Amino acid sequence: MEYFPVFLDLKRRPVLLVGGGELALRKLRLLRKAGAEVTVVAPRILPEIEASAAALRHRGFVDGDVNGQSIIFAATGIEAVDDRVAEAARWANLPVNVVDRPAASSFIVPAIVERDPIVVAISSGGAAPVLARRFANSFRGAVRGLLPDATARRRFWERFFEGPVAESVLAGEEGRAREAMLTLVNTPASEKREGGIVQLIGTGPGDSDLLTLRALQVMQRADVAVHDRGIGASILDLLRRDAERIDVEGLAQPAINELLAQLAGAGKRVVRLAAGDPFLLGQGSEELCLLGRRAIATEVVPGVALADRPAIEARRLRRA
Repeated sequence: MEYFPVFLDLKRRPVLLVGGGELALRKLRLLRKAGAEVTVVAPRILPEIEASAAALRHRGFVDGDVNGQSIIFAATGIEAVDDRVAEAARWANLPVNVVDRPAASSFIVPAIVERDPIVVAISSGGAAPVLARRFANSFRGAVRGLLPDATARRRFWERFFEGPVAESVLAGEEGRAREAMLTLVNTPASEKREGGIVQLIGTGPGDSDLLTLRALQVMQRADVAVHDRGIGASILDLLRRDAERIDVEGLAQPAINELLAQLAGAGKRVVRLAAGDPFLLGQGSEELCLLGRRAIATEVVPGVALADRPAIEARRLRRA
Protein backbone atom coordinates (compact mmCIF):
# COMPACT_ATOMS: atom_id res chain seq x y z
CA MET A 1 0.00 0.00 0.00
CA GLU A 2 1.80 3.12 -1.24
CA TYR A 3 -0.63 5.62 0.34
CA PHE A 4 -2.68 5.52 3.52
CA PRO A 5 -6.35 6.08 2.61
CA VAL A 6 -8.05 8.82 4.63
CA PHE A 7 -10.99 11.25 4.32
CA LEU A 8 -10.46 14.79 5.61
CA ASP A 9 -13.15 17.05 7.04
CA LEU A 10 -12.39 20.43 5.43
CA LYS A 11 -15.61 22.21 6.35
CA ARG A 12 -14.73 25.82 7.22
CA ARG A 13 -11.04 24.85 7.34
CA PRO A 14 -8.38 27.14 5.78
CA VAL A 15 -6.85 25.74 2.60
CA LEU A 16 -4.16 27.36 0.45
CA LEU A 17 -4.38 27.01 -3.32
CA VAL A 18 -1.43 28.43 -5.27
CA GLY A 19 -2.32 29.09 -8.90
CA GLY A 20 -4.95 31.09 -10.74
CA GLY A 21 -5.49 29.15 -13.97
CA GLU A 22 -7.43 26.13 -15.17
CA LEU A 23 -5.48 23.64 -13.00
CA ALA A 24 -6.32 25.66 -9.89
CA LEU A 25 -9.96 26.04 -10.92
CA ARG A 26 -10.38 22.27 -11.11
CA LYS A 27 -9.07 21.87 -7.57
CA LEU A 28 -11.13 24.81 -6.29
CA ARG A 29 -14.38 23.22 -7.48
CA LEU A 30 -13.60 20.10 -5.47
CA LEU A 31 -12.51 22.02 -2.37
CA ARG A 32 -15.62 24.21 -2.40
CA LYS A 33 -17.80 21.09 -2.52
CA ALA A 34 -16.00 19.92 0.63
CA GLY A 35 -16.81 23.23 2.35
CA ALA A 36 -13.22 24.48 2.59
CA GLU A 37 -12.32 28.15 3.06
CA VAL A 38 -9.89 28.53 0.18
CA THR A 39 -7.26 31.26 -0.14
CA VAL A 40 -5.92 31.61 -3.68
CA VAL A 41 -2.48 33.07 -4.40
CA ALA A 42 -1.49 33.98 -7.98
CA PRO A 43 -0.51 37.06 -10.01
CA ARG A 44 -3.35 36.40 -12.48
CA ILE A 45 -6.59 34.74 -11.42
CA LEU A 46 -9.49 33.49 -13.55
CA PRO A 47 -12.81 35.31 -12.94
CA GLU A 48 -14.51 32.04 -11.91
CA ILE A 49 -11.86 31.55 -9.21
CA GLU A 50 -12.28 35.13 -8.00
CA ALA A 51 -16.02 34.53 -7.63
CA SER A 52 -15.60 31.34 -5.58
CA ALA A 53 -12.52 31.71 -3.38
CA ALA A 54 -12.82 32.85 0.22
CA ALA A 55 -9.72 35.09 -0.10
CA LEU A 56 -7.48 36.29 -2.94
CA ARG A 57 -3.85 37.39 -3.02
CA HIS A 58 -3.01 38.88 -6.42
CA ARG A 59 0.74 38.24 -6.33
CA GLY A 60 3.35 35.54 -6.49
CA PHE A 61 3.74 32.91 -3.76
CA VAL A 62 5.87 33.60 -0.68
CA ASP A 63 6.79 30.98 1.93
CA GLY A 64 4.73 32.69 4.63
CA ASP A 65 1.53 32.00 2.68
CA VAL A 66 1.46 28.48 4.16
CA ASN A 67 1.15 29.79 7.73
CA GLY A 68 -2.21 29.09 9.35
CA GLN A 69 -3.35 26.72 6.60
CA SER A 70 -4.52 23.15 7.15
CA ILE A 71 -3.59 21.77 3.73
CA ILE A 72 -1.76 23.07 0.64
CA PHE A 73 -2.33 22.66 -3.11
CA ALA A 74 0.26 23.75 -5.70
CA ALA A 75 -1.45 24.20 -9.06
CA THR A 76 0.50 26.75 -11.07
CA GLY A 77 1.78 24.23 -13.62
CA ILE A 78 5.20 25.92 -13.32
CA GLU A 79 7.54 23.31 -11.88
CA ALA A 80 9.90 25.71 -10.10
CA VAL A 81 7.03 27.55 -8.38
CA ASP A 82 5.20 24.37 -7.41
CA ASP A 83 8.44 22.96 -5.97
CA ARG A 84 8.83 26.09 -3.81
CA VAL A 85 5.28 25.66 -2.52
CA ALA A 86 5.91 21.99 -1.73
CA GLU A 87 9.16 22.80 0.08
CA ALA A 88 7.51 25.52 2.20
CA ALA A 89 4.69 23.12 3.11
CA ARG A 90 7.14 20.41 4.13
CA TRP A 91 9.07 22.83 6.36
CA ALA A 92 5.76 23.74 8.02
CA ASN A 93 4.83 20.04 8.40
CA LEU A 94 1.71 20.54 6.27
CA PRO A 95 0.32 18.08 3.73
CA VAL A 96 0.82 19.25 0.15
CA ASN A 97 -0.44 18.13 -3.23
CA VAL A 98 1.34 19.22 -6.40
CA VAL A 99 -1.15 18.74 -9.22
CA ASP A 100 -0.21 15.93 -11.64
CA ARG A 101 3.10 15.29 -9.82
CA PRO A 102 2.68 12.52 -7.23
CA ALA A 103 6.43 12.29 -6.59
CA ALA A 104 6.51 15.93 -5.43
CA SER A 105 3.42 15.52 -3.21
CA SER A 106 2.94 14.23 0.31
CA PHE A 107 -0.58 13.08 -0.62
CA ILE A 108 -2.53 12.46 -3.81
CA VAL A 109 -6.15 13.19 -4.71
CA PRO A 110 -7.82 9.93 -5.79
CA ALA A 111 -10.44 9.36 -8.42
CA ILE A 112 -13.83 9.97 -6.81
CA VAL A 113 -17.21 8.34 -7.32
CA GLU A 114 -19.87 10.35 -5.50
CA ARG A 115 -23.39 9.11 -4.88
CA ASP A 116 -24.44 11.27 -1.97
CA PRO A 117 -24.12 10.36 0.87
CA ILE A 118 -21.74 7.62 -0.36
CA VAL A 119 -18.29 8.71 -1.59
CA VAL A 120 -15.84 6.17 -3.01
CA ALA A 121 -12.16 7.11 -3.48
CA ILE A 122 -10.06 5.05 -5.90
CA SER A 123 -6.28 5.24 -6.14
CA SER A 124 -3.61 3.47 -8.16
CA GLY A 125 -0.75 5.19 -6.33
CA GLY A 126 -0.89 8.23 -8.58
CA ALA A 127 -0.52 6.24 -11.76
CA ALA A 128 -1.44 2.92 -13.37
CA PRO A 129 -0.35 -0.63 -12.48
CA VAL A 130 3.14 -0.77 -11.01
CA LEU A 131 5.04 -2.16 -14.02
CA ALA A 132 3.46 0.25 -16.50
CA ARG A 133 3.90 3.16 -14.09
CA ARG A 134 7.60 2.48 -13.57
CA PHE A 135 8.13 2.19 -17.30
CA ALA A 136 6.19 5.41 -17.96
CA ASN A 137 8.09 7.34 -15.28
CA SER A 138 11.33 6.98 -17.24
CA PHE A 139 9.73 8.90 -20.11
CA ARG A 140 7.78 11.55 -18.19
CA GLY A 141 10.47 14.22 -18.48
CA ALA A 142 10.75 13.74 -22.24
CA VAL A 143 6.98 13.82 -22.69
CA ARG A 144 6.64 16.97 -20.59
CA GLY A 145 9.30 18.68 -22.70
CA LEU A 146 7.71 17.67 -25.99
CA LEU A 147 4.12 18.34 -24.91
CA PRO A 148 3.91 21.39 -22.62
CA ASP A 149 0.11 21.48 -22.96
CA ALA A 150 -1.60 19.54 -20.16
CA THR A 151 -4.43 18.27 -22.40
CA ALA A 152 -1.97 16.96 -24.99
CA ARG A 153 0.01 15.16 -22.27
CA ARG A 154 -3.13 13.57 -20.86
CA ARG A 155 -4.10 12.33 -24.34
CA PHE A 156 -0.59 10.93 -24.79
CA TRP A 157 -0.72 8.98 -21.53
CA GLU A 158 -4.22 7.72 -22.32
CA ARG A 159 -2.85 6.28 -25.56
CA PHE A 160 0.04 4.75 -23.62
CA PHE A 161 -1.95 3.12 -20.80
CA GLU A 162 -4.79 1.97 -23.06
CA GLY A 163 -2.65 0.86 -26.00
CA PRO A 164 -0.16 -1.80 -27.11
CA VAL A 165 2.87 -0.20 -25.41
CA ALA A 166 1.46 -0.82 -21.91
CA GLU A 167 0.32 -4.28 -22.99
CA SER A 168 3.88 -5.10 -24.03
CA VAL A 169 5.19 -3.90 -20.64
CA LEU A 170 2.69 -6.05 -18.74
CA ALA A 171 3.56 -9.02 -20.97
CA GLY A 172 7.22 -8.71 -19.99
CA GLU A 173 8.32 -7.58 -23.48
CA GLU A 174 10.22 -4.53 -22.24
CA GLY A 175 12.53 -4.26 -25.26
CA ARG A 176 9.60 -4.19 -27.65
CA ALA A 177 7.76 -1.76 -25.39
CA ARG A 178 10.73 0.62 -25.21
CA GLU A 179 11.09 0.62 -28.99
CA ALA A 180 7.37 1.37 -29.45
CA MET A 181 7.50 4.06 -26.76
CA LEU A 182 10.44 5.81 -28.45
CA THR A 183 8.46 5.82 -31.69
CA LEU A 184 5.46 7.28 -29.88
CA VAL A 185 7.53 9.97 -28.15
CA ASN A 186 9.42 10.93 -31.31
CA THR A 187 6.35 11.18 -33.53
CA PRO A 188 6.09 14.79 -34.75
CA ALA A 189 3.70 16.93 -32.73
CA SER A 190 1.53 17.47 -35.80
CA GLU A 191 0.92 13.73 -35.98
CA LYS A 192 0.28 13.41 -32.22
CA ARG A 193 -2.59 15.87 -32.31
CA GLU A 194 -5.97 14.20 -32.38
CA GLY A 195 -8.96 15.73 -34.06
CA GLY A 196 -11.71 17.11 -31.87
CA ILE A 197 -15.21 15.73 -31.53
CA VAL A 198 -18.56 16.97 -30.28
CA GLN A 199 -20.70 14.38 -28.50
CA LEU A 200 -24.30 15.41 -27.97
CA ILE A 201 -26.07 14.05 -24.89
CA GLY A 202 -29.74 14.76 -24.25
CA THR A 203 -30.26 14.55 -20.49
CA GLY A 204 -33.98 13.79 -20.79
CA PRO A 205 -35.80 14.05 -17.46
CA GLY A 206 -32.64 15.45 -15.83
CA ASP A 207 -31.97 12.59 -13.41
CA SER A 208 -28.35 11.50 -13.28
CA ASP A 209 -29.33 7.87 -12.72
CA LEU A 210 -31.21 7.85 -16.05
CA LEU A 211 -28.11 8.58 -18.11
CA THR A 212 -26.80 5.67 -20.17
CA LEU A 213 -23.50 3.92 -19.54
CA ARG A 214 -22.24 5.34 -22.85
CA ALA A 215 -23.11 8.87 -21.69
CA LEU A 216 -21.09 8.34 -18.52
CA GLN A 217 -18.10 6.99 -20.49
CA VAL A 218 -18.17 10.02 -22.80
CA MET A 219 -18.47 12.47 -19.90
CA GLN A 220 -15.50 10.87 -18.15
CA ARG A 221 -13.27 11.50 -21.18
CA ALA A 222 -14.41 15.04 -22.03
CA ASP A 223 -12.08 18.03 -22.16
CA VAL A 224 -14.95 20.52 -22.17
CA ALA A 225 -18.65 20.36 -21.29
CA VAL A 226 -20.94 22.91 -22.96
CA HIS A 227 -24.19 22.84 -21.05
CA ASP A 228 -27.56 24.52 -20.58
CA ARG A 229 -28.28 26.13 -17.23
CA GLY A 230 -31.03 23.55 -16.68
CA ILE A 231 -28.43 20.79 -16.28
CA GLY A 232 -28.29 19.97 -12.59
CA ALA A 233 -25.25 19.55 -10.37
CA SER A 234 -25.87 15.81 -10.05
CA ILE A 235 -25.20 15.44 -13.79
CA LEU A 236 -22.30 17.90 -13.98
CA ASP A 237 -20.63 16.05 -11.10
CA LEU A 238 -20.33 12.99 -13.36
CA LEU A 239 -17.96 14.83 -15.70
CA ARG A 240 -14.25 14.16 -15.56
CA ARG A 241 -13.12 16.20 -12.59
CA ASP A 242 -10.82 18.53 -14.50
CA ALA A 243 -13.09 19.03 -17.52
CA GLU A 244 -13.82 22.67 -18.32
CA ARG A 245 -17.49 23.65 -17.90
CA ILE A 246 -19.13 26.33 -20.07
CA ASP A 247 -22.67 27.49 -19.29
CA VAL A 248 -24.29 28.75 -22.51
CA GLU A 249 -27.53 29.99 -20.96
CA GLY A 250 -28.45 33.25 -22.67
CA LEU A 251 -26.29 32.64 -25.75
CA ALA A 252 -28.05 32.69 -29.11
CA GLN A 253 -28.07 29.36 -30.95
CA PRO A 254 -25.67 30.55 -33.73
CA ALA A 255 -23.17 31.58 -31.03
CA ILE A 256 -23.44 28.14 -29.38
CA ASN A 257 -22.90 26.47 -32.76
CA GLU A 258 -19.78 28.54 -33.34
CA LEU A 259 -18.45 27.82 -29.84
CA LEU A 260 -18.79 24.07 -30.38
CA ALA A 261 -16.99 24.32 -33.71
CA GLN A 262 -14.14 26.38 -32.25
CA LEU A 263 -13.59 24.01 -29.31
CA ALA A 264 -13.63 20.87 -31.45
CA GLY A 265 -11.51 22.61 -34.09
CA ALA A 266 -8.87 23.10 -31.40
CA GLY A 267 -8.73 19.32 -30.95
CA LYS A 268 -10.86 19.10 -27.80
CA ARG A 269 -13.33 16.39 -26.85
CA VAL A 270 -16.51 18.38 -26.33
CA VAL A 271 -19.60 17.08 -24.56
CA ARG A 272 -22.75 19.03 -25.37
CA LEU A 273 -25.20 18.50 -22.51
CA ALA A 274 -28.68 19.60 -23.53
CA ALA A 275 -31.71 19.62 -21.24
CA GLY A 276 -34.59 17.38 -22.25
CA ASP A 277 -34.64 16.20 -25.87
CA PRO A 278 -32.22 18.35 -27.92
CA PHE A 279 -33.96 17.38 -31.17
CA LEU A 280 -37.48 18.29 -30.09
CA LEU A 281 -37.13 21.98 -31.05
CA GLY A 282 -34.41 21.47 -33.64
CA GLN A 283 -31.50 22.65 -31.47
CA GLY A 284 -29.55 19.41 -31.77
CA SER A 285 -30.14 19.13 -35.52
CA GLU A 286 -28.91 22.69 -36.09
CA GLU A 287 -25.73 22.05 -34.11
CA LEU A 288 -24.99 18.79 -35.92
CA CYS A 289 -25.62 20.33 -39.35
CA LEU A 290 -23.14 23.14 -38.77
CA LEU A 291 -20.51 20.78 -37.38
CA GLY A 292 -21.01 18.46 -40.34
CA ARG A 293 -20.43 21.33 -42.77
CA ARG A 294 -17.15 22.06 -40.94
CA ALA A 295 -16.12 18.37 -41.21
CA ILE A 296 -16.02 18.05 -37.42
CA ALA A 297 -16.63 14.59 -35.97
CA THR A 298 -19.87 14.22 -33.99
CA GLU A 299 -21.70 11.56 -32.03
CA VAL A 300 -25.22 11.49 -30.66
CA VAL A 301 -25.52 9.63 -27.35
CA PRO A 302 -29.20 8.65 -27.00
CA GLY A 303 -30.82 9.03 -23.61
CA VAL A 304 -34.10 8.37 -21.86
CA ALA A 305 -36.92 10.36 -23.45
CA LEU A 306 -39.05 12.64 -21.28
CA ALA A 307 -42.09 10.59 -22.25
CA ASP A 308 -40.53 7.46 -20.71
CA ARG A 309 -40.26 8.92 -17.22
CA PRO A 310 -43.77 7.95 -15.96
CA ALA A 311 -43.13 4.31 -16.86
CA ILE A 312 -39.73 4.37 -15.16
CA GLU A 313 -41.20 5.90 -11.99
CA ALA A 314 -43.97 3.29 -11.99
CA ARG A 315 -41.42 0.48 -12.16
CA ARG A 316 -39.50 2.05 -9.26
CA LEU A 317 -42.65 2.19 -7.14
CA ARG A 318 -43.44 -1.45 -7.90
CA ARG A 319 -39.94 -2.47 -6.79
CA ALA A 320 -40.33 -0.44 -3.60
